[in-house]
Amino acid sequence: MENKDTFVKKLRSSGLRPTKQRLEICKVLYNRKKTFHFTIEELSKILKKNSKESISLATIYNTVHAFKNKNYLKEISINLNKSYFDTNVSTHHHFFNENTHELIDLKNTDVGEIKIKKKIPGKKIKSVEVLVKISS
Repeated sequence: MENKDTFVKKLRSSGLRPTKQRLEICKVLYNRKKTFHFTIEELSKILKKNSKESISLATIYNTVHAFKNKNYLKEISINLNKSYFDTNVSTHHHFFNENTHELIDLKNTDVGEIKIKKKIPGKKIKSVEVLVKISS
């Protein structure tokens, strides 16, 4: 669980002013014990339900993307139309339940060794993260 000073530092280091609305976004994202996976639309609904502040979708979008660009959030693209964000920015794998649209963390130990045989000239592999899509 993080405090207001930590939120202010994250916002400022991301190039954002620490407004009441952005501090509310930080509380929802980081004032929790477990990893939080969300879409911008889901985050907007949570904020509308739980916050006393009126927060525009543009403020939510800009804050989330500023945090992503500063590596405070990780973006997981499910398909061309859907991205989730993750408060756990470490390299790790996910299950994606196509029926419930739930993203579930997988530990690195839950996935065997992955070998990438193809190389792209002038490029270096930054990370390998597996997304396993499941349905019932």
